[in-house]
Amino acid sequence: MDIVQNVNSLNIDLENLPKPGGSYTAVNTRGNIAYVAIQFPIKNGQLQHAGRLGDQISTEQGYEAAGICARNIIGQIQKFIGFENVEGLNHLDIYFQNAENWNDGPAVANGASDLFNEVLGEAGKHTRTIIGVHSLSRNSCISITSSFTLKSD
Repeated sequence: MDIVQNVNSLNIDLENLPKPGGSYTAVNTRGNIAYVAIQFPIKNGQLQHAGRLGDQISTEQGYEAAGICARNIIGQIQKFIGFENVEGLNHLDIYFQNAENWNDGPAVANGASDLFNEVLGEAGKHTRTIIGVHSLSRNSCISITSSFTLKSD
């Protein structure tokens, strides 16, 4: 499996990725671990699927939003690190804004996990945490942070 070819097949515009919304960097490397800052479902500069999962946003739309977040993570890694330098994905922290009785967090989180597993193969195996929160910036339904192990020199 050629990860770089799979990443390139997503046609992610590396010049049009979401920019940090504060005093931090999109990707920070410490030793052989790269941390990707929080990514929202922003596509072409526009937030997709604003609102609460289980209220204004369906589980299916949440799955799609998680996939958009994952595409943005992939784009940030490709732009700042290059997937040829990545050993694999370690962990995802997935935050979602949900209605009180909505309980489909794992199904929504799969929107990101499925994309990483498809694009990265074995290197896409990861752990994850899913956390329901009261609110997210800009009324986003979901946001994701991640970490990757880099290849040793």
